[in-house]
Amino acid sequence: MKIVINPKYKHLTQFVESVPSIFPTQGESIYKARNEIKVFNVDGIAINVKAYKVPIFINRIVYSFFRETKAQRAYDYALKLLSLGVETPAPIAYIIETRGGLVARTYFISLHTPLDGNFRLFGDVSIPFETVRPLAEAFARYTAELHEKQVLHVDYSPGNILFEKKEDGSYRFSLIDINRMKFCEVDEREGCKAFARMWGIEEFFRTVARVYAEARGFDVERCTKLILDFQNEEQAYRDRKYARRDKIAAFKEKLKNIF
Repeated sequence: MKIVINPKYKHLTQFVESVPSIFPTQGESIYKARNEIKVFNVDGIAINVKAYKVPIFINRIVYSFFRETKAQRAYDYALKLLSLGVETPAPIAYIIETRGGLVARTYFISLHTPLDGNFRLFGDVSIPFETVRPLAEAFARYTAELHEKQVLHVDYSPGNILFEKKEDGSYRFSLIDINRMKFCEVDEREGCKAFARMWGIEEFFRTVARVYAEARGFDVERCTKLILDFQNEEQAYRDRKYARRDKIAAFKEKLKNIF
């Protein structure tokens, strides 16, 4: 087993080392799907532990010999983002368990962020867009700043950008689920494509396109077309994906009834 601890959080060594043994039975689960995230209270400090599912066999080989695990990338990328002035939960440690000489379960441990707003609200048609337009504009400027700093979140989706409104009316943002990042020059096309996985009505995307283009010195009409085209392609892909999933579920149910 490999454990790497951020020197700033050496005082949490005992807790970090206990994570593999206590994770199954302790902590408050706040997300559980392919991976699971739990919150632990350690001496008054709220700590997130993300346990990654054991990879399929071929990926166990890849992560053992050719590529960093998701947990290590999340840790390394968090340090990189913070060094660039980009907010993300402070990394505490990562753990790599092995089985038969190959990577098995891995864990990424970080401080728990107090921010709880996420961008799924833009997909809520019951919320008048005018009430959230300032947030959309602030988000577009924030994204432009990320891209100018050569930060590209490959999974830039609603649940991975948290925010809160500050007392002065401005917004604070934080990136999570950061094991898929690129640190490179972000051109107009890549920058516009980054918004494809967001949700919202057309006015949301037009607003984001205008503010993003102005912030980066791009042509507004061209940016708007790119963002809308990429978003439509992503939506079509999601529709096909969900349709296939529903067909498979219906087929399984039919088989169950037959046998």
